[in-house]
Amino acid sequence: MTPAEQFQEMADWARENEVAHDSYGVGDFIAGFESKIAQLLGKPAAIFIPTGVMAQLIAVIIWSERNRLPRFGAHATSHLLIHEQQTFQALVKMHGVVVGHKLRPILASDFTAIAEPLSCLVVELPAREIGGQLPEWDELEALKAAAAEAGTPLHMDGARLWESRAYYQRTWAEIAEGFSSVYVSVYKGLGGISGSLLAGDEDFIRQARVWLRRLGGNVVTQSPAVVSTAMRLEKRLAILESCYQRTLSLAASLEAVPGIRILPRRPQVNMLHVYFDADKETLLSARDEIARQEGYWLFNALEEAEVPGWCKTEWYVGDNMLPIGNETVLNLFHQLMAKASR
Repeated sequence: MTPAEQFQEMADWARENEVAHDSYGVGDFIAGFESKIAQLLGKPAAIFIPTGVMAQLIAVIIWSERNRLPRFGAHATSHLLIHEQQTFQALVKMHGVVVGHKLRPILASDFTAIAEPLSCLVVELPAREIGGQLPEWDELEALKAAAAEAGTPLHMDGARLWESRAYYQRTWAEIAEGFSSVYVSVYKGLGGISGSLLAGDEDFIRQARVWLRRLGGNVVTQSPAVVSTAMRLEKRLAILESCYQRTLSLAASLEAVPGIRILPRRPQVNMLHVYFDADKETLLSARDEIARQEGYWLFNALEEAEVPGWCKTEWYVGDNMLPIGNETVLNLFHQLMAKASR
């Protein structure tokens, strides 16, 4: 969809639903959307924030202030630690403590092994950098119980939380129960232009609005970003189960291709990491050749894996993959590895 087509779709939807602009986050339309997301997450309130980086920084600031402790815990692959230029340290002088093993989700035993007190623990569900892995349900419940016993608030990095329901077979509110605050994205999985929401209790969200202003995120109107999400929310949420089932089917097919491995071996959401036993530049050249010949784009960026000679890519299975048969996909990846081994 081109920008012009997307903007026209948004304009038509806004006209049909009589949308009015909010003014610095105040207005019936944005308030209704925030309330709807809060209800889905089982939280009393939510606030729309322009970026996830800002949303999560606000969350750790609030927990730091409440507990008078500028130290939080997070997984080694947390977005806060590896993708945000150390924002928490540069702007608010906080310290991030690595919790757990970098190749699997955080467990209760990882949390209890930390000797120093934490203002909060950031838990990513699912964890993107390790192939979209989730803790098993009993493991997640044990982590919630351990944090509650220690009096440590849990903050969820739920950038891709929407995709987790298909694996857990529980509502988003049930998954988020026990978390004191939750961040969700509106463009990952939901197809909005940009933005995020932060959910929690009423007092937490009141404080979040103060910090949103302090950080310059209280823009004059959020209505374009909110419209782009609200108009397709139900449709996008409804297809995620199908996308997950398709992922399981595709994963089984990919495992049959020599030179390919996937992580996790049984995907837990509709994304996974695909590993190739081949040179990066050779793979990219083979990918481009297949795109020209067959009209299919197999993956975007490649990065070198920790195992010498291997590369990996992140593969997200969205609705565009639903009509493409497994046989077609399998043939394309067989072609890819054959070309890469020449």
